[in-house]
Amino acid sequence: MKIVNKVPLLPFLKEGVVEAGCDEAGRGCLAGPVFAAAVILPPDFECAELNDSKQLSEKKRYVLRPLIEERALAYAVGVVSPKEIDEINILWASVLAMHRAIDQLSLRPEHLIIDGNRFRKYDDVPHQCVVKGDGKYLSIAAASVLAKTYRDDFMNQIAEQYPAYKWEKNKGYPTKDHRAAIEQFGPTEHHRMSFTLLDPQLKINFED
Repeated sequence: MKIVNKVPLLPFLKEGVVEAGCDEAGRGCLAGPVFAAAVILPPDFECAELNDSKQLSEKKRYVLRPLIEERALAYAVGVVSPKEIDEINILWASVLAMHRAIDQLSLRPEHLIIDGNRFRKYDDVPHQCVVKGDGKYLSIAAASVLAKTYRDDFMNQIAEQYPAYKWEKNKGYPTKDHRAAIEQFGPTEHHRMSFTLLDPQLKINFED
């Protein structure tokens, strides 16, 4: 069996400045807000287990969250509601969530590294977009863990009000069970009405 060693994540992109990593969670969901986090880590931060949150188990993400929060120089989480997502679209809602996270940082960043390839400038702070940055830089990976776990907490909470949609399991993503519940019970105030909530392949066109 071939063993592939994980490439260590880098501590920063730009040396010698206060750099915040930003990432979001929930872009592809049918329900729930989009969450984003901004994290400023100390230059000597090390954590071999930290990685893109999608590569980590749920249990591992929740183990890492308090470690990140304890050792970060500053961190914050921003949220954009489904209604706002419908108004400005999910791409710019994700960027807005990052801006809201940066707004709350107790330490002003001098440079931003953003997971993905699109961003709107935040004040006069220079930034760099990094495709798959959550698998390359520690601060973006840390932001991905915070955004994901805080969003999961929220989805678990609203799942208690709407058990039919099984958000405690699917977290709002377009699973078969989730779409079946939408078809049976209709959308809730937590659904993104600008998204395709029902699978178009399941709809029969009686006019044919």
